[in-house]
Amino acid sequence: MKQIEIVGRHPGPRLLILAGVHGDEYEPIAAVRRLADQIDREDLNGSVTLVPIANQPAYRRHSRIGADKLDLARTFPGSPNGTPTEQIAHAITKLIQQSDLMIDLHTGGLAMEISPLVGYMLVSDPATLQKQRQMAIAFGLPIVWGTSAKLEGRSLSAARDANVPTIYAEWGGGGGCQADGVAAYTAGCLQVMADCNMTSAPAAAAPVDRCVIEDDRDTSGHLQLNYPAPHGGFYERTLALDSAVRPGDELGRLFDPFTSQATSIRSTQTGRLITRRVLPPVEAGDCLAVILEDPAETGASNE
Repeated sequence: MKQIEIVGRHPGPRLLILAGVHGDEYEPIAAVRRLADQIDREDLNGSVTLVPIANQPAYRRHSRIGADKLDLARTFPGSPNGTPTEQIAHAITKLIQQSDLMIDLHTGGLAMEISPLVGYMLVSDPATLQKQRQMAIAFGLPIVWGTSAKLEGRSLSAARDANVPTIYAEWGGGGGCQADGVAAYTAGCLQVMADCNMTSAPAAAAPVDRCVIEDDRDTSGHLQLNYPAPHGGFYERTLALDSAVRPGDELGRLFDPFTSQATSIRSTQTGRLITRRVLPPVEAGDCLAVILEDPAETGASNE
């Protein structure tokens, strides 16, 4: 796993930035390459460790997962003697434990499309949680989403256990590399660095229409659990990303590719469509959509 170390002239935090945790997510990889060129060590307090492609086996396969069929984002803290994905997770866990701050960059990959958002776990330590909120706001994306700290296997759970303030970001997907996403990710990382006094650059203005939601229900933030396909088939999405939805609204239709029999996939929630399936071939259980709810408005809770 290749790392790029940028050490500043002055003492300060140790920031870890991950890209390529999934091998089919390309904007983060391009953004990290830009950051390697743009971070000025002469104006840097502390150090930045850049990991351009964390999951090289999955990247070579143009896939979310490696040949061992494990999802790196569900394998932390890993094992030094395990499968390739488990060994990568173990190596990254060591990097997390040596860091003071972390940013993990993602997209929807080949299969999904996600509204630009930045998120964090609602960890129990007040100082860590407040730092994560600060970093998320500084990153500058229109959706800020705090979710359950109970999910395991993630880089965020490894950071939670090491008490390292951490945010993640999502942008787009569908297999390309959108220039707007690369630019936003590059700017977002630099803005977090400025906000954490790692550089002298001024902090950027926040989006005017920013939405901040914290949802501590046990499965909040687990995107792959939402609207699982009831059977395999060919999926055609109905609603545009960021559409407002209510219970009963059609999100898409799942067709049997041989008989053309259709199953309507309908919302059971009120909120905003922030993730939708864009790759038509679907296996039973595949996530088809994610709706961002505001628990304060829906009355939802863990009870």
